[in-house]
Amino acid sequence: MGYMLNGTEFEADEEGYLTDLTVWNPDLALLIAESENLEMNDERWEVVNFLRSYYDEYQVAPAIRVLTKALTKTMGPEKGNNEYLYELFPYGPAKQACKIAGLPKPTGCV
Repeated sequence: MGYMLNGTEFEADEEGYLTDLTVWNPDLALLIAESENLEMNDERWEVVNFLRSYYDEYQVAPAIRVLTKALTKTMGPEKGNNEYLYELFPYGPAKQACKIAGLPKPTGCV
């Protein structure tokens, strides 16, 4: 599996996660989101950018419990809760948002 963008193929594993995290860019994120049947909006970008910053700092993609706790601390309880995140990423906020953010599958996610 992979993603084709501007004539370049970007490799991904069987679940659609990029195999080389360094190739990620916003255009590739849009393509991955499209493959997930999502249209990126400001709220989704906010979570994706948060995840990328989190990964840069901790070198781990957070599972949903860690993600909600970190978002609550940073952005408040209205954004750091499961209901809000599932509205944005219905196939699993941590898994789907991490995929779009070009990060590995969060530990503990099936």
